[in-house]
Amino acid sequence: MNATPDALVEDVAAYMRRLGQEARAAARRMAATSTGARNRALEAMAAAIEAEAERLATENARDLEAGRERGLDAALLDRLALTPERIAAMAEGLRQIAALPDPVGAITDLKFRPSGIQVGRMRVPLGVIGIIYESRPNVTADAAGLCLKAGNAAILRGGSEAIHSNRAIATCIRQGLAEAGLPETAVQVVQTTDRAAVGELLRMEEYVDVIVPRGGKGLIERVARESRVPVIKHLDGICHVYIDDRADLDKAERIAVNAKTQRFGTCNTMETLLVHEAVAEAILPRLAERYAEFDVELRGCPRTLEILPDAVPATDEDWDTEYLAPILSIRVVPDLDEAIAHIERHGSHHTDAIVTEDYTRARRFLREVDSSSVMVNASTRFADGFEYGLGAEIGISTDKLHARGPVGLEGLTTQKFVVLGDGHIRT
Repeated sequence: MNATPDALVEDVAAYMRRLGQEARAAARRMAATSTGARNRALEAMAAAIEAEAERLATENARDLEAGRERGLDAALLDRLALTPERIAAMAEGLRQIAALPDPVGAITDLKFRPSGIQVGRMRVPLGVIGIIYESRPNVTADAAGLCLKAGNAAILRGGSEAIHSNRAIATCIRQGLAEAGLPETAVQVVQTTDRAAVGELLRMEEYVDVIVPRGGKGLIERVARESRVPVIKHLDGICHVYIDDRADLDKAERIAVNAKTQRFGTCNTMETLLVHEAVAEAILPRLAERYAEFDVELRGCPRTLEILPDAVPATDEDWDTEYLAPILSIRVVPDLDEAIAHIERHGSHHTDAIVTEDYTRARRFLREVDSSSVMVNASTRFADGFEYGLGAEIGISTDKLHARGPVGLEGLTTQKFVVLGDGHIRT
């Protein structure tokens, strides 16, 4: 069982080690559970959240008051807030996860070998997943649900600013697990706000199989630097849209506006627009007029400034900046080669798109741009687990090993070889 805050008298290292031991034991039990049992737990967790909505709001109010006293800005307070709609969305999210296909136990690529044996691959849970996140308490329910559905155990370490909210959500999670007959230690929310708990979690390679950080660049850089456990992560979302000289300019306008303005603060929002010099004079004034409707500040290269004199001169730093704000860098390029080279120099391997009607150029872009999502004639805002048909995601990975792009249920599993024989021996 998780220790209550008042009962937590052991030091942080011992406390985290105990969580790891309990999570490892729970992971072994979870790997043997049925889809039905995991779905019943998710449904029970959703029902508990709905039943405890008033208490969740009360505990969240404590966090909001403390945040105001600490001087948190309006954006952070908004992410921290659990409105009635967000509480309802947490419950609905858990039910949606329950409705997703279960990847665990699926056997694929089963083939007979010349020896007579059959060889295939079975999808299995990763084991124990540590998730470190900031601000948004709804991540506690989302992360618990995804890890649980994929047959894993989870250790969740939320930000200190959301501690009361996270503890209240953790109670609902434990209640749901207990009602389904699953180990309550399958999902453990770290009860201490001591920052040393993060360092301990990153060093628990004996108990934790993978770490997933969700938060700002500073948090993710620290996790990547210090973790002894494999990490699924992305640092920046410096996403590009390239408008080719063979683009349909009406499509280009729709895509470039949506990619920047649909939401400013997401990792799949376009931060740099690249435009072929042959169409720059035709498309940039149109886009500037549309961006003005959203109060987007434009920062441009010298050629962009000639076309859009009201734009701000771009600095070298702008090409490497994830604004997460109504600011857009624009560069006019001579050709596709330079667009791809710019993305390679300044991109973050997250999401990049080309707008073109030229099939050969589209294929080149898909093949040569080394990002986790590469798109043709579509907004970068589609780089999302739900939009990709994954149902939900734990985050985005720009790493190349294990998982890349939106990480859904399948990304929270791995594969092992299975061999079927009938008394076969190797000669």
